[in-house]
Amino acid sequence: MSKAAQTTRRVFSGVDSAGAVPIEYKFSHARNGNRHLVVVFANRYAPGEWGWATGKLDLLRSNILWVRDLFDGANTYYLCKGMDFSLEQSVAGLISRVMNALELSPDQVTMFGSSKGGSAALFFGLKYGFRNIVASVPQFQIGTRVMEGNPDAVRVMMGEATEQNVRVLDSVLPDLVRSGANPSANIYLITSPQDEQYARQVEPFIGHFQGRENFNFIYNDSPLITDHGKVTLRNLPTLIGLLNLLVEGIAPRLGMVRNGYEQPERDKSAIEAFLTQTSLVQAGDSFPRPVVLTPTPEERVPANLVRFAGTAVGAVRVSFWEDGKHKGSAPVAADGTWFWERTTPWAKGRHVVRLFAADANNYQTERTEVVFTAVEHASEPLPEYAPAPAPLPRPAQRLVLTVTAPAAHQQVPGPVVGFAGYAPGAVRVDFQEGGVGLGTCDVRSDGSWVWEPGWAWNEGDHFVEAIAVDPVGNASPWTAVPFTATSTYGAPAQGNYFNARY
Repeated sequence: MSKAAQTTRRVFSGVDSAGAVPIEYKFSHARNGNRHLVVVFANRYAPGEWGWATGKLDLLRSNILWVRDLFDGANTYYLCKGMDFSLEQSVAGLISRVMNALELSPDQVTMFGSSKGGSAALFFGLKYGFRNIVASVPQFQIGTRVMEGNPDAVRVMMGEATEQNVRVLDSVLPDLVRSGANPSANIYLITSPQDEQYARQVEPFIGHFQGRENFNFIYNDSPLITDHGKVTLRNLPTLIGLLNLLVEGIAPRLGMVRNGYEQPERDKSAIEAFLTQTSLVQAGDSFPRPVVLTPTPEERVPANLVRFAGTAVGAVRVSFWEDGKHKGSAPVAADGTWFWERTTPWAKGRHVVRLFAADANNYQTERTEVVFTAVEHASEPLPEYAPAPAPLPRPAQRLVLTVTAPAAHQQVPGPVVGFAGYAPGAVRVDFQEGGVGLGTCDVRSDGSWVWEPGWAWNEGDHFVEAIAVDPVGNASPWTAVPFTATSTYGAPAQGNYFNARY
């Protein structure tokens, strides 16, 4: 077996639309059941807007979640659209749902990124209480940076490029660092004086990290670094080694640590259910594959008059491929009909074309195959295509409840334990334990909710269940919230979402 075949990881693609903004992701399972998750944010100009998704991370032993930063054709630093930070909350919700499906706590998660991805790694790692943060050449003054070199990001992030909007985005990351959020995080900041952004975007903000328990400043003064983009590449072997140490539970510092979090036979049903529910390719009747009315199977068609036509229920476009190469796309009309024809004749002979439909959130159908034979050119034009009857609407998406705190099986210092999470489309969340109702809380307009029971929990294991309910009485599936209340008093547990955010 070749080395490439041995190291290549299977990658799942999906769209998580449980939040206000649909978020595209890729996911790869850990090797040998490793109990850690690395979240990867994209640098600018990353292929397809996926950070480090070209095989460079194949040797990581952890689960890997890649998050795409492409919204309305531009980057957003994973923060906002038109200064609406619902996008940030949707990204945080995706990370939380993957973490919970893997039954991990925030202490078992590492945020990683370079350039704008480094800024995102710092932001989400500090704000949402994750244990490890690896940020290579981040930018701190995000508003100024996009104004200087990314007009598409200005358009999407700000809407209007006002001084106020620039100031708000410039302050997001520096204010978060200065506030002391997540003080015990293991932070590794990689930079270089050769980076043209260092003097303005990094050096003035290093002092904000003063007093943190484990802030590590990796300063690479190699003469082989010639620009911003070379810093991370030059440090890549070190970064891979560092990430694998963090995956093993070893933060490079003095002291006793525990490593070896392997469970090869661990049940993967929860994360596999999440991957299936959010898969980029939607199987079954919920999003049927496109119907092709012409060409008919094995039809012989003049090479200069090949026209594809059909219907695609619930889609906005149909994409056409042959031999793994993209041949074109066609928009889907409001009544569900579409047609497509090339501007150049097809080569004579037999053709096998595969096509799929995609909706507004970029979910895709399963593939439809069309086989036809292109023959001699014809002089007569094709007749106009008559649209098919309007299709039935796509079924509505089911209600989804996500619990971000406490994390599954987390040890939470008592006696007071708070709960938090997301339930887009719901109006309330109900709680029970052992079949006995515990209480309820309202869901905010952005889909978030917080429940503070107001009593002291008994020390020991608890198994709380939660359910979300929408305005007409539809309910989500019950979500289990297993946790252990400890007798520890004083400071909140490291990485507790509730304490970090609320």
